[in-house]
Formats: sequence, C-alpha cells, structure tokens
Amino acid sequence: MKNTQSIFSKLMAPVLLSLILFLGVSCDSFVDLPPPNSQLTGVTVFADNTTATAAMKDIYAKMRDSGILSGRSLALSNLMGQYTDELQCFQTGVTTAEPFYNNALNAANTPVQDMWGTTYNHIYAANAVIAGVSASTGLSTAQKNQLTGEALFVRALLHSYLAGAFGSCPYITTTDYLQNSVVHRLPKDQVYLQCITDLLQAETLLTPAYVGDNRVRPNVFAVKALLARLYLYNGQWAEASNAASAVINETATYVWEPDLNKVFLKGCKTTIWQFAAGGGFANTQEGALFIFNAGPPPTVSLSPTLYNAFEPGDQRKVKWTRTITNGTTTWYHAYKYKQGGGTTASTEYSIVLRLAEQYLIRAEARAQQGDFINAKQDLNFIRSSAGLGDTAAVTGTEILDAILQERRFELFTEQGHRFFDLQRNGKLDAVLTPVKPGWNTTDGLWPVPQSELLINPNLLPQNAGY
Repeated sequence: MKNTQSIFSKLMAPVLLSLILFLGVSCDSFVDLPPPNSQLTGVTVFADNTTATAAMKDIYAKMRDSGILSGRSLALSNLMGQYTDELQCFQTGVTTAEPFYNNALNAANTPVQDMWGTTYNHIYAANAVIAGVSASTGLSTAQKNQLTGEALFVRALLHSYLAGAFGSCPYITTTDYLQNSVVHRLPKDQVYLQCITDLLQAETLLTPAYVGDNRVRPNVFAVKALLARLYLYNGQWAEASNAASAVINETATYVWEPDLNKVFLKGCKTTIWQFAAGGGFANTQEGALFIFNAGPPPTVSLSPTLYNAFEPGDQRKVKWTRTITNGTTTWYHAYKYKQGGGTTASTEYSIVLRLAEQYLIRAEARAQQGDFINAKQDLNFIRSSAGLGDTAAVTGTEILDAILQERRFELFTEQGHRFFDLQRNGKLDAVLTPVKPGWNTTDGLWPVPQSELLINPNLLPQNAGY
C-alpha cells in the first residue's frame, strides 16, 4: 500500500492524528494504515464543537510548524527569499536552502518533495474537517458554518501557494483515496478560480467577528483579504479593488499602526490573520531563523542587493533591518520580528495577512483600471508610513512599477511575495538574471517531485527545465 499511495496515502495522517489525540490510540506509521473510516471520524471528532474545533486548530498548528507556510528554514519565506534577490545563503548541502539560492533545483530535491507532500497533507486535513462537519449531528448550524468556512479558507490559501510555486497542480477537494491517487493537474488560472470559488463560499459562512483572541482563526475579512490577492493575481481588477476596500474600510477592526516597531507584535490591529505561537512563551520561527547577533550568519542574511535598494530615509530599512559586523565584514538581517527566541510571554505571532498588502493590492488594481489618482493615494499612504515623500510616478507604467517596488520593501521575507510579484508581472528574468548567476527562464516554476510523477503519471508533464 505504501509504495502505491504516494502523498495521498500520507494525507490521512492529520485525521488519524486527531483520532489518536482524542481516543488514545497509538500507531507506528500513519502511512501504512488504510484510509480513515469516515463514520468513526465523524462520530469521535465532530460529535461536539470542542473536539471539532480542536481538529481545526490542529491544522493551523501543523501549518505553522511544517509545509509551505512555516516560518522555518525550509519553507516559503526563506526559500523564496533565497530563490530571488532578498536573501543570501550561508548553508551548504542539497537538503538545505543552498540549491534554492544557487537556482540548482531538481525534481529529486527533498525540501521540494516535503513541501509538496506536507502541504497536500494539510489540504487533506481541511477536507476531512469539511466532510466531518457536514456529517455531524452534534454541531449547531453556526458552529458548522464557522468550521466549514475556516477549512475552505485554508484549502484555498494552500492551493494558491502551490499554484504559485509549481504552476499547474491538483486541486484536492475530497478525502477519497482512490480519486486522489489518480488526480490530474489543473492550469494555474483554473486553480486560482477554484480558490476563489472556495473563498466565495467561505465568505457566506464566516462572520466579521473573530472567534477567540489574537486573530488566529480567520473571519470574513481574512477571506476578503485573500480574495483581493487572488483577484489581483487573476487580473480581476475591479473585484480586487472592491475586496481590498472592504477590508480597509472596516476601520473599527483594522486600525493603522504608525509605529513600524509595533506592526509585527501579536496584538497589532493591522493584522488580519496570523498563526499563534507554539506555546505561552514562544515567539515566531521567522525571528528564530532570521535574527543573528554575530557574524558570519549561521544560516541566512538579507542580501546586500535588497538592503542597498531602499530609498534614503526609508524607515523600514531603519526599523525592519539590522546590521551586524565583526569589524571587517558587515551583514544584515530581517528585523520585522524582534524576538529570536522565547520570552516570559509570547509577544509576536507569525502574520500571514496584514493591512498594508490590501492598500498595495488596491493601488495596483486601481492603476490597472486607469484610476491613477486614487492608485497613487494608496501608494503614497504606504510610503508616508515609511517616512517617504509622495511617489514621482506619473504614467500608468511608472505607477505600476512604483507599486511593485513598494511591495518589495513592504513585504520582504513574508511568504514569497517578491517571487510571486515578479512572476505574475513577467519580470523574473529581467530582475534576477543580473543578480542571480544561476538563474534560468525555466526557474520560474519549481519542479513537481519526481517521486509523484512516477507513481501517478496523470501529474505529467513535468515543468520545463527539469
């Protein structure tokens, strides 16, 4: 069984883990087990809101700790930064970030395989929640709506990142092993449309109020924020502008923070959605990864290319980067998160969606529609917060280029924005060829893991260049 199921045999693990947590069952290997019994899963995990919510929270914890959105070294924030012009690698070895930094990936790369498999594992878990909630007789309608909306949001979010990194990819909406084992890839634009469909459904299920503290469970505005991003990626300018405006205009919930040192604190009111830290004293994995206090850096530093590109007077360079020197050599590190380890109480959580991106989405969407005055107004709002004057851009092309540059300085080291922005604007080759000696046009997508192609030929063809 294990030799034929590939990642989709592993996809049952989160549900089985939930059963183990609730029932006290033990097992040596999840991947050796048959697909979970949906009746048992529905009865034991989704019988009441406490256990059903625990299953959903378990997905968030796994997303924080592994897979594509983790803040660890082998996840998007670091690897896409290494892959583009944001970060500089100080690791060596094929199982580290070095092949990403050198643009030397191949279809057998272990981190690529792990991110593909682990992220689909999380998607499977979200599908299991959707199915379990639907079949439950112990949950109220409001509880079902909340959990289903959250799971749809997660499913869309994860697929959107997979499509950005790998291009065409499967869109998994079921826990049916037989169906998943022969799945085909969908073109990227169709994946985005499927994401949008899921989000539109989630939008009808979630409410404006956050459930719990610290915005760690998505509300309807987290859904709208992700919709704004995907509408932008899909070239739906009016929809992107409207969705971003809905978030920006929710001023009772989202309050602009003028102090850049407070933007990444866990209680900041520009945060739309974030991962809770792994314990009452833990902080972010990003802080632990990026911060260093002596050189040479143990794993990664900011690239001099990025550090030297900030405009004079940009307070993001002052507040969100830090210089380390040994007297002869100087390095820089990202300093958005200020804590490199635990504190007496958690002060920082890993932010996935925040308000500044919504202003930049709306600016770009407005510029694409020819509304240059309001596009510049949004752009200048972000620049003003960074201590900069109004943009000098005048024409539509100049304004769009200025927005892309502003995204570079606002969103660096946050879940791969730089790569996705260059990719969707067709600028990867022009920007990266001069600064990345190993860059090739075919590096615009990561390879689909060779192990998956061998097991399921429906995933062919491989991405060009691999």
